[in-house]
Amino acid sequence: MSDGDKTKQAELTALQAALAAEHAAVYGYGVVGGRIGTPRQGEARSAYDAHRAARDTLARSVRDLGGDPVAASPAYALPFTVADSSAALRLAAQLEERLAGVYADLVRATTGPRRTTATASLRESAVRAVRWSGHTPTFPGLAERTDDTTGHAGATDSPLSASPTP
Repeated sequence: MSDGDKTKQAELTALQAALAAEHAAVYGYGVVGGRIGTPRQGEARSAYDAHRAARDTLARSVRDLGGDPVAASPAYALPFTVADSSAALRLAAQLEERLAGVYADLVRATTGPRRTTATASLRESAVRAVRWSGHTPTFPGLAERTDDTTGHAGATDSPLSASPTP
């Protein structure tokens, strides 16, 4: 495999990981929206819409590189029970922290306009994570630079993992 093919494959792999994470985020925000308190419903809806748009953009990018976009899973296992607004806030923060890690990986794997887009997505996820959680990590999306490994795509399982429907 030539260096160009390896670079393209690394980019495609990172794009697919970001797409899978966006699928999970769209699902997760459906749960968040159903449990979040009224004062933050607009913010949850805005994040949901942003993740749907990002998902669609990533799917196009995968196709542009000749790949078949990874499909959404039929269901995802939540990392904890989301029974109230407080849990919904925690879930939203975890979704964004996870996405920041995946987008950091995408920044590393891309160049040019895709890197610019990945950087903007990393920033947006990091800002949303701060808004939901109320705390700021030193290096958003770079778990290897902090004690917290939940934001790095490869460090832990996704807050939402695919699971078959019962």
